[in-house]
Amino acid sequence: MASHRRPKPAGRTRVSILTGVAAAAVALSAQSGAHADPTPTKDQVKEQVDQLNEQAEVATEKYNGAQAKQQELQKQVAELQDKVARQQASVTEAQGGLAEIAGEQYRTGGISQTVQLMLSASPDNFLSQADALNQAGSTQSGALKELQEQQRRLDQDRTETQAKLAELEVTTQQLKSSKEDVQGKLQKAQDLLNTLTEQERQALRAAEEKAAAEAKAKADAAKAEAAKAAKEKADAERASRDANRTSPSAPSTAAPAAPAATAKPAAPAAPAANGSRAAAAIAAAESKLGSPYVYGATGPNSFDCSGLTGWAYAQAGVSLPRTSQAQATAGTQIGSDISKAQPGDLVIFYGDRHHVGIYVGGGQVIHAPKPGASVRYEAASNMPVNTIVRL
Repeated sequence: MASHRRPKPAGRTRVSILTGVAAAAVALSAQSGAHADPTPTKDQVKEQVDQLNEQAEVATEKYNGAQAKQQELQKQVAELQDKVARQQASVTEAQGGLAEIAGEQYRTGGISQTVQLMLSASPDNFLSQADALNQAGSTQSGALKELQEQQRRLDQDRTETQAKLAELEVTTQQLKSSKEDVQGKLQKAQDLLNTLTEQERQALRAAEEKAAAEAKAKADAAKAEAAKAAKEKADAERASRDANRTSPSAPSTAAPAAPAATAKPAAPAAPAANGSRAAAAIAAAESKLGSPYVYGATGPNSFDCSGLTGWAYAQAGVSLPRTSQAQATAGTQIGSDISKAQPGDLVIFYGDRHHVGIYVGGGQVIHAPKPGASVRYEAASNMPVNTIVRL
């Protein structure tokens, strides 16, 4: 007879375990909610964005260096390939000449010259031909040495070409990596900016525009002061020349004048631009105020930092290297004290020299500052000065 047993109710232990798990889940959820990262403030976002932009500019200068190297290697490879082609043509021509000599010897080398003379219908012609063959043997030896030398040069050029091609491939990969690095940093910076409200973004832009306007005012004041000092100096020199021309040659019999009171030394005037080239470069850079920063750009409508300085000085007839690091060694380094700078000097910033601007006076530089910004004036003290370069 079948047994009909009633199912046992769930034990208290199992119920307790389930209850404990549920409670733990609720507690963990509450705890994770309590410790969630707070939304960053506008200032915190700005700080993070500035850091990303700086990192992007570091990557940009690496990109610029790799691009300049790639272009130079491409030029070298093209020249080497052309050289190899010309060298190969010379080798082929030399080989053809040797083959012709060898064929002639083969056709006549099987019979001694004595027998050939005896069998010859024209002994005089044979003797003439035999002398030519002896000379050909000497010519063959020289041609063979020349062929060996040409082959050696050809092999050397081929080896150099292969090495340059391998270096070009590595540089191309570096260029690609730097480009991806720049784009990644810029995207992160944009994502951060997108977390702000439109009002907060406008506030950040307004603050930067205000700082740029203040820097421009200081630069303009320094320029006006330098122009005034230059005019006063020219006027004084002109007055001195006029006085020398009108003064009598005879000695004066008037009583000596009382000694004049000692004048106070004049305050040092703001330095003028360091030569016409510097003035032309500053004018060129100023003509691009408001142009956007674009990584890898060298003008005329957009720039990165070294692209702007290179373009501005090119308008003045001065060729500068492509990167800020290379531009740091393009002239005479005069230290990092900005008070010693003269308008037109390059100011190199940061320990790794990844940023550069042109000094315009009054403690200000004109530069292409960062992604998302435009060419503008800025206080040099806003960034750590690495070195000042006079061209």
